[in-house]
Amino acid sequence: MFPILIDTASVKIVLIGEGEDAQRRLRLLDEAGAVRLDVYARDPAPDYAEAIGDRLRGVRPSAEALKTAGVVFIAGLEEDESAKMARAAREVGALVNTEDRRALCDFHVPSMLRRGDLTLTVSTGGKSPGLARRLKRYLAEKFGPEWGGRLDELARQREMWRDEGTGIAELGRRTDALIDEKGWLS
Repeated sequence: MFPILIDTASVKIVLIGEGEDAQRRLRLLDEAGAVRLDVYARDPAPDYAEAIGDRLRGVRPSAEALKTAGVVFIAGLEEDESAKMARAAREVGALVNTEDRRALCDFHVPSMLRRGDLTLTVSTGGKSPGLARRLKRYLAEKFGPEWGGRLDELARQREMWRDEGTGIAELGRRTDALIDEKGWLS
């Protein structure tokens, strides 16, 4: 596995699915700021339909509709239909994640903890989602909501240092020194 973060504001994302799994994935995509998002769902429950809003495009995407997708999430479908949708998405070059079907995935979504723009992730490569969730709870105890503000403070300070012409290596040293001075990781 090689971890990456996807800029959900610049990549077209398609979500195909029904039920709680699809609704949870939609919530996570919304939290991540996915703005170019199309959702395909058969008869979504009222709360899911409300969350989808005007992004609902139909029951299932055509091959043509998938051509614009960079990433496709599939959730809450039977295995045969999940496999069919995953194949169709890959044929047009999209990366695919199929909820709880590791063999159908090009990538795995780690367990995530968000504190403003700070995102902490834990992955087991799909081997133990339960362990990932447990570690996320542990990290949530160590990194509370105040970390969103701490990141913003560091970002402002970093920008000031950069404006002064500070180089990359020195930025790292100054960041470490500020974190130590504040006692944030003590």
